[in-house]
Amino acid sequence: MTFQIFMGLPEMAALWEELSDKSRRNKLSSDEREFLDKWSKALEYLSQNPKHPGLQTHEIDDLSRKFGVKVWQSYLENNTPGAGRIFWAYGPDRQQITILAVERHPESGKRKAYERIRLSSFSQSAASSKKQRDKK
Repeated sequence: MTFQIFMGLPEMAALWEELSDKSRRNKLSSDEREFLDKWSKALEYLSQNPKHPGLQTHEIDDLSRKFGVKVWQSYLENNTPGAGRIFWAYGPDRQQITILAVERHPESGKRKAYERIRLSSFSQSAASSKKQRDKK
């Protein structure tokens, strides 16, 4: 069972498109290349198995309450200062995942560590768009 991955709007979709475009034109800096490689690998794992052991996926209760849906955090990397994290949610439809943010790991020891995390919005899948058109 695989999951279709969507980028949240507008931030995640714009970042993914920018990096993908620069990659196609061979214009990525070494830091951007390293980041895109880690992000791509994590997305591959997410699409195959969101609970893949390498992702160390877990729900972030503070963000789930704030956003109104279960928000999950998965690792881009580990044992690295300021290690990157992906914040995501299931949906908008079955077998779909939406990437809501990619951020450095918040300092979890600090109170309200996740307040600074800004989440993108869900995109509409083809199925959701079709349902809305059918209602009209």
